[in-house]
Amino acid sequence: MKLFKLAKNFSNDEDGAVTVDWVVLTAAIVGLGIAVLSSVTSGTKTVTQAVSTHLNGTTVTTTFP
Repeated sequence: MKLFKLAKNFSNDEDGAVTVDWVVLTAAIVGLGIAVLSSVTSGTKTVTQAVSTHLNGTTVTTTFP
């Protein structure tokens, strides 16, 4: 009888399942963050290069008319 009680308690224990859920959710959030970061990084490089090219082609006058 003691073995059946131990097996029943083991099957009703959900602490490990909750931990697995949190680990999976955390991994998904980290994965999405990395995907967004890689997507944004390529876009910001393009914009930065365009702004740099535009600024290099401008002249600033230091004298007043």
